[in-house]
Amino acid sequence: MSRIQATFAALKEHKRKALIPYVTAGFPFADITPELMLGMVAAGADVIELGVPFSDPAADGPVIQKAGDKALSFGIGLRQVLEMVRAFRRQDDKTPVVLMGYANPIERYDQLHAAPMPGDSAFIVDASAAGVDGVLVVDYPPEECVAFAQQLRAHQMDLIFLLAPTSTDARMAQIAQVASGYVYYVSLKGVTGAGNLDTAAVGAMLPRIRAHVNVPVGVGFGIRDAATAVAVGAVADAVVIGSKIIQLIEQQPRDQVVPAAAAFLREIRSALDA
Repeated sequence: MSRIQATFAALKEHKRKALIPYVTAGFPFADITPELMLGMVAAGADVIELGVPFSDPAADGPVIQKAGDKALSFGIGLRQVLEMVRAFRRQDDKTPVVLMGYANPIERYDQLHAAPMPGDSAFIVDASAAGVDGVLVVDYPPEECVAFAQQLRAHQMDLIFLLAPTSTDARMAQIAQVASGYVYYVSLKGVTGAGNLDTAAVGAMLPRIRAHVNVPVGVGFGIRDAATAVAVGAVADAVVIGSKIIQLIEQQPRDQVVPAAAAFLREIRSALDA
């Protein structure tokens, strides 16, 4: 059982919903990410989604694009992201960490680094050694991911997929064949941070998703406050929040980044638990 699976099982036993914050690795300061991750866990985060900076993040809106650009300007790439996870793991060996990003950095990593065994992915081996628990690759379609998913599972890591309001029943069934850990339902058409969340539409979609997938369902894109988090938590297994956290921390002085993120997450955690 992976760390993600164990976390969701424990939450279900205690009738609690997972709180999953997203932050871009290396933002807003190059060296702050492990400290920020620990602060978010202390504030009630159950899983951390850590964004891998990429120059062409097609699914991300302007807020996360800007964060990625800043991290890239600091020289943050996939190798540095794995180092951040290692640093986090020196103080936290329980909280799952999911890397969220795009195919290009992973495939480039495999080109530049040798795997210990022929046929292995250097990225998967190194991510597992660093303490990564799951991978969400926005532009990996499920039909191209069978071998990748098998290698991840062999290293106790989960492959997480996005589902959208436009996903067909056939697509959901296809994703269910390779997804593990949880699936991430994108509640809005468009990029991260776009539009206002229609919680009624989310509630109507979740039974359709659960008819096909047998893993927990997290919902993100558009959750910006406690009220929307509670509404989503009433129907989903997890609440994912990204753009709002990035906006909160981007203008903070260094010593206020962690307190600002933690205060926001404590409010969300308290509302979900109430």
